Amino acid sequence: MNLTTRAQRYLRLDLTLEDALPTRMPVYVNSVAYLFGAATMMALVMIVASGLALALGGPTWYHTNSVGHFFNSIHFWSVQLFFLAMILHFITKFFLGAWRDGRWLTWMVGALMLGIGVFTGLTGFLLQSSWDSQWIATQAKDAMNAAGIGAVFNTMDAGQVLTLHVAALPVALLAFLALHIFLIRRDSPVRPYED
Repeated sequence: MNLTTRAQRYLRLDLTLEDALPTRMPVYVNSVAYLFGAATMMALVMIVASGLALALGGPTWYHTNSVGHFFNSIHFWSVQLFFLAMILHFITKFFLGAWRDGRWLTWMVGALMLGIGVFTGLTGFLLQSSWDSQWIATQAKDAMNAAGIGAVFNTMDAGQVLTLHVAALPVALLAFLALHIFLIRRDSPVRPYED
């Protein structure tokens, strides 16, 4: 049996159509505590859309073009909203005990997404080519060397940073997001603690 057939069989057993595209959600999902994950995803949509617009113009056009500056501003503020919503999502799920009832994998995938998001944010900051970003790049280079990954990731290499920021890290983030949503849909949103 090939991999595609096994994946289809697994998805049919673990994820029904009602789980994947629910028509009704549990009543406890109407709380504000369950809003931050959706806000994080919407901010990510804006990040990807504005990032694609920035990529069409090249790596530095947003410094000299008013349209590029507009998309760069949208990208910047979407990233701010992304991290605010993600941290609020993380905090609320921590206090809801989102790892309960066998949901530890969903929690760990979310934690990995937070780490990938922070690293993606660092590479984006390094691409701004301002004095601050150059200073941070030199300091981050020393941190990467101290962590033992300086031979793999060089913050001073603009080509490597651009490739990571535009291609590798967003693909990894979106793949983990798909897995995260699959696990949430399969196991249902975590219930609040009983009174």
